Amino acid sequence: MSEITQPRILLIGTGDTKADELLFMSECIARAGGRTIMMDISVLGDPPYQVAHNKHAVAAAAETTIAAIASSGDENSAMSLMAVGAANLARELADRDAIDGVIAIGGTMGTDLALDVAQALPLGLPKLIVSTVAFSHLIPPERVAADLMMILWAGGLYGLNGTCTAVLSQACGAIVGAAKSAIRPRRDRPVVAITSLGKSCLRYMVELKPQLERRGYEVVVFHTTGMGGRAMESIAAQRGFAAVLDLSLQEVANQLTGSVVNSGADRLENAGRAGIPQIVAPGAIDMVDFPAWLGVPDELSDRPFHAHNRLLASATSGSADRRRIAQAIAEKLSRASAPVAFVLPAGGIQQWDREGEALHDPDALAAFVDAMRSAVAAPVELHEIKDHINSAAFNETVLGIFDRWVAAGIVPPGRTTVAA
Repeated sequence: MSEITQPRILLIGTGDTKADELLFMSECIARAGGRTIMMDISVLGDPPYQVAHNKHAVAAAAETTIAAIASSGDENSAMSLMAVGAANLARELADRDAIDGVIAIGGTMGTDLALDVAQALPLGLPKLIVSTVAFSHLIPPERVAADLMMILWAGGLYGLNGTCTAVLSQACGAIVGAAKSAIRPRRDRPVVAITSLGKSCLRYMVELKPQLERRGYEVVVFHTTGMGGRAMESIAAQRGFAAVLDLSLQEVANQLTGSVVNSGADRLENAGRAGIPQIVAPGAIDMVDFPAWLGVPDELSDRPFHAHNRLLASATSGSADRRRIAQAIAEKLSRASAPVAFVLPAGGIQQWDREGEALHDPDALAAFVDAMRSAVAAPVELHEIKDHINSAAFNETVLGIFDRWVAAGIVPPGRTTVAA
């Protein structure tokens, strides 16, 4: 792995309104050992300095002109067009290996644009947004790139001050350090994604991961507590997997029942849209997550619940919600453009739904199983087993489907030896 001694950092911002901040950041990047490449996303004004990629280049990358953007109607339409251009231009620079990292600053406008830029960039290229709305509920999960870094821009509304320069200097040091240190993903072996919760709830990954690795695959496990599923969907949309074992669908259930712990409305859709084969199971769809520190929501107050820690708690969904979840899962899978197998463990779908556990509800489980039987239709394969999801029989069923697909050429064969 060759070391990057002077990372080329693409710095994105509105130079007509944030010139002082951007020039300060350029100095910080240089002091940290990087080299700044400026992209100006101003619409009306111009920065008082030279940039490598001006607003006209950004507009051209969106196949329009800055005059057309300025007269497009309002600030939302104008910045949406600039976002298209900035994302296209940044991706073109990344594809040419002309940049080693990207940092952008903004309030809601700049953040909105920067989120599109980050999603256009490949996994492993460091990307950081300095934002006055970082970590806010204004940012929906589906807008967040898989490896995006964010920092709250305290005191960053207007002009330089000691508070905001402390943040900006940290951010610049972080992006230069990340660009120097980043190890881009190697693709020596086909990559298989697995979704799961922790071992106290779902345990199949303990067996499936080493089994798939022995077959010559790199296995990436995603924690399905909202952002983990979002990361998986983002990489799937870029066709980053040979196969997806989407065995924990709690985020789908959360989104349908209004929980904030979700991955966006396109959860369980991107792999199918990208033509990636999927083995799917309903791990933990019976749990509705909520922030433990807010207390049990009124609408769940009569349902059994389990506090996982001080951040996260879960209540069970009832039979009606589970029927609705089953229908939504089947509908999403029916739109896939590659083979899909659905494994239905009728004996239970997470550790805490066993008899004697806090979330045991056999009637609601039976309602879900019946609904899935009715909803899943060809060409989606339905594999029902009587066992629990945390059982050897479940793992054997999943591996049996996977091996059959490898033999049929649906999933590429693994590589048991890789280049050094």
